[in-house]
Parts: sequence; structure tokens; C-alpha cells
Amino acid sequence: MLSVKNDISTLIISICSEYGNDKTRLLDILRKVQDSFGYIPDESFAIIAREVSSYRVEVQSVASFYSFITKEKKGKFTIKLCNDIIDQFLGVAKIAKIFEDELGIKFGETTPDEIFSLEYVACIGMSDQSPAAIINDLIFTKLSSDQAREIISGLKQTHDLSQIAHHLGDGNNAHPLIKSMVNNQIRKTGEVVLGKYHKSAALNNVISLSPAEVIREIKASRLRGRGGAGFPTGMKWEFARNAPGDRKTIICNADEGEPGTFKDRVILTERADMVFEGMTIGAYAVGAETGILYLRAEYSYLKNYLEAVLTSRREANLLGNDIIGKKGFNFDIRIQMGAGSYVCGEETSLISSCEGFRGDPKNRPPFPAQKGYLGTPTSVNNVETFCCVVQIINRGPAWFASIGTKGSPGTKLLSVCGDCSTPGIYEVPFGITIEELLKFSGAADTQAVQVGGPSGFLIAPAEFKRKVCYDDLVTGGSIMIFNKTRSILEIVEYFVDFFIDESCGYCTPCRVGNVLLKDKLKKIMNGFGEKGDIEYLQKLGNNIQTSSRCGLGQTSPRPILSSIDGFRSEYEKLLKVRKDGFAPSFDINAALGLSEKIIGRKSVIFEE
Repeated sequence: MLSVKNDISTLIISICSEYGNDKTRLLDILRKVQDSFGYIPDESFAIIAREVSSYRVEVQSVASFYSFITKEKKGKFTIKLCNDIIDQFLGVAKIAKIFEDELGIKFGETTPDEIFSLEYVACIGMSDQSPAAIINDLIFTKLSSDQAREIISGLKQTHDLSQIAHHLGDGNNAHPLIKSMVNNQIRKTGEVVLGKYHKSAALNNVISLSPAEVIREIKASRLRGRGGAGFPTGMKWEFARNAPGDRKTIICNADEGEPGTFKDRVILTERADMVFEGMTIGAYAVGAETGILYLRAEYSYLKNYLEAVLTSRREANLLGNDIIGKKGFNFDIRIQMGAGSYVCGEETSLISSCEGFRGDPKNRPPFPAQKGYLGTPTSVNNVETFCCVVQIINRGPAWFASIGTKGSPGTKLLSVCGDCSTPGIYEVPFGITIEELLKFSGAADTQAVQVGGPSGFLIAPAEFKRKVCYDDLVTGGSIMIFNKTRSILEIVEYFVDFFIDESCGYCTPCRVGNVLLKDKLKKIMNGFGEKGDIEYLQKLGNNIQTSSRCGLGQTSPRPILSSIDGFRSEYEKLLKVRKDGFAPSFDINAALGLSEKIIGRKSVIFEE
């Protein structure tokens, strides 16, 4: 036993040393320890804390924050089945039942021989090819009942994941460093992100300009951030450049966690060089030498490929010191893996995670452009934004501004999924209507469209002529289509549950308020709603929005509020108005169920 403990200690010390015993790399250390053992052994926390000059409680606190890090021993094969609303509507319950029956365990359990574990996870970026699952780091898409049985049977026989990967996806998904069954499903290409791209042409153009001139070009294009907030990119870069301090940082937010969004997955697969080139241009403009691409845990299957692209760029002098022979132009990029946390899509939470902390949001001010990663002025931009930067430099700000609308120049990559015949990626000019998009994607009998994921807006057919742009319907990319067979309140309930699960728990309005929204919603869904309950939901939702600390809480009531605006009748038809003006607060029949079963007869309930 002593030898085993010594072996564990030696390995953990080695892992910490690999990351320079740097406390800011704590998330990387924890992930590497978990990769080595399949979980984080309890004795690891004290060893890691000692090696990085921290405290055991701090290390444990970080580990407990992320859903992909576990202290519990899991099976050799951990099946993470996606159960977002799209997967639910496309039959994930049937797949889950087969996994349970074949393995003899329930979700959340591990087989006695410690070979298999079953877990549910939120959106894994595969909503265009649902039902989907991750087994270790291998993605399985469009699961059928037969495929689910074949997966378990194959793993039981071979204990080798590579033996059950029956096919490879299109494009770079078939690359030797990816070997993924994922398909890009690019349905419509535009002129910007998925248009013609000449590697490094923009970077060669940039070094003939001054940093101030580069920023002027981006400002002239009127490029706005593609992550959803829409803040002007040139202005953000200017703030970071002008902030005091010799060290600056560029971060690419690839933590695509919004259910129904998968555009960044496709960009990283097919336009990795373009993303890194855009980051390098941003570094030149801002004066940064440090770059970080924050990659969500669900996309870990892309990491080796992305690392290879970075290596290739270093060898070509497109990263490193004196880039393209430009004296003093020094910049490099590292990949920071996430570990399963939706709130890390918010830029200050993402920065906290990069620094080795829990992904808790930071108070603002100061803003990241003033004081961000490790206290340095930092510009955080979306994957798609960096691609736009490259094309602006290549083809000019006037060309870019001529596409789309006056307030929303350029194109937008939309992730379309749900009840349509051709889900996938659509690169369209800003200003496209929902009605046009439904036609492109082959949607029929559409009852509702969720624009912008759970944090966006649920719109009714009367609003289908509205436009996707910053002046009307804002979205980071998610478009979820629901036909007339779907329950509006079930959709809303899923989104509220999602926010409850993903809240960091820091502030009361978000932590408690969303639970109160869920309780009142369930009351209405169960048939006990009263006349004032809808107004209660609206008032509470508005209070949560205005008093929450970060973007998660500020947008979490939107499923409730927008569904009341567009589908109020779905709520009203469930309300019961009694003569006495009162409504029961619980289901008496359900409450009496157990006693009725024991005594063998129904209870007599008197109602007026």
C-alpha cells in the first residue's frame, strides 16, 4: 500500500512539475491527474496544493466547480449521453433505456466491474446530429437503438473504443489527428468565414501597417463581436492597447456551451489557421505577446489537431519571436482546456478559469480590457470574430461593411437544429428573416423558434418576419426550431432547469430566483396555477435580470419572459379559476397515492 501511495505521489509531483508548479495552471494539472487515474484520488489534493503553493481546500474548490472533473472513481468507459431539449425531442430517452438495459445500471452509476459508467450531460455541440454521446473523448452522433446496442456489445468484447468507430466524418473530421464521426453539415457558405481563405495573406498585410492603423481598419469595418453581446471589436482592441501595462493578452473564447450552438466546432475543424491568424493580428494591434484559446471540454477531440496547427505555424515563423521577420513582433498561443462549465462562456469567468481558479465571474469594473488575465489588459473575442478580422484585413473594411445591414455588417454563422429537414451550419448575411431561414432549412408546421439558445428569445409565428441582426434578434449562433407537436412549457422548463444547473451560485437573484421561477412554472404545468402566477413570473424574472451579477443571471429569465410574450395562451389555458378565489397548492390525489395503495381503496375527496 505504501508503494502504491508513493507511486501516486511521484506521478502527481511529476505532473505539477510539467506545468512549472504554476498555480495558474491548476485546471490543467487536475485534468492531467484525472487522465492518469480516471478520477482525482483524494490524496492528490494535498500533494497538488503543496507543489503549487496553494491550500488543499482551494484545490478541492476548483475541482468541485467543473462537471468533467470527478473525485469518484468511474468506469474505464464513461458514456456521457447528451440530454438537451433537441436530443430529448429526437428520442434520447430510448437510447438511454437501451444503455441502462444492456449494462444493468442506471444513469449516474458504474458497473460493479468498473468498466462502464453512465452520465447525462448538457449540450455537447452536436445538436445538428442528435441523439449524440461522448464516450471518453470519442463522439458518437445520430445514435439509433441498434447502434447503442452495438456500442455496448463491441466494448464488452474488445475493450477498445477505436474498434467501434465505424466511419469518419467529412472534411478535417477524417484527419488522422481527429478521426471523428462528426459531420460538419455545412448547408450554406458565405463570403467571410467559409469563403475563400488564403493562409497568412492577412498577416503579411498587417505588418506593413502600424498597430493603430490595424485598429482603425477594424473600427472602419464596424465589426461587432460574434459571441452574442455585439461589442465593437475595434473599440475593445483600442481599450486594451491604450490601457497601462507592458504585458497584454489576447484570448479566443471557444467555450461554445449555449445549447443548440455548434458553429465554433465547424470553424475550429475547418478554419483553425484562420482563427489563429486572427488572434495573431489582434496581438499585433493590441501589443500582446500571450495568447490563449479556451477550448470547451466537449471538443477535446480537436485538441491534438489544433496543437499540430500551432506547431506548424511556429515552424513557419507565423508564431513565436519576430513573426514574419517583424522585429519585436513576438506572440504565441497556448490551448487552455475547459472542464465542463457553461458560465465559463462569460468572459470574466473564462479568465478566472484560465488563471487556475473556479470559473466564477469577476466584478466589473475593472473590465478585462483594463485588467484581465493575470492583471494584464486583455481582449477576449469569439472564434468567429477572429475569422472576420482576417477577411477584413484581406479585402478591406468597406467590402465587409457592404455585407449585411447598416447596424450589423458582415455575415453570421447560424447553427440550425431541431424540427427541420436540413439542420446544420448556415453562413448568411445579417438581416435574414426567421421566415427565410425556416425555408432554407426545410422546416414545416413550425410553432416556435428559440433564437440565441436558452439565453435568447422564444418567438411565435407572428414574429417570423423579424431579422437576425443586432438591432432586432441577437444571437451568438443558436437557432432551435420546434414544430406544433412540441410543448412550449416543456421547452421552457428545460431551459430553466439548465440555468439552475449551470448557475455558479454566487449571487442570490440567480441562485434562488431561478429555482422560484421553476417552482411557479411547475405549479402552472401541474394544473394548480392561479390568476396572479403569470404576473408573478414576469415580476420575478425582471428582478432577476436587473439584479444578477453576470450575464447568466441577467439572461436566465428570458425563456419565461419571452414565452409569456409570445405564448401567453399556453399558460392561461392551464390556470384554474375557482369560485372561492383559491387554488390548492398541491395535488391531493398524488399525496394520498401511497396510503390508498396500502389500504387498497380510493380516498373520498369532497369538492364544490
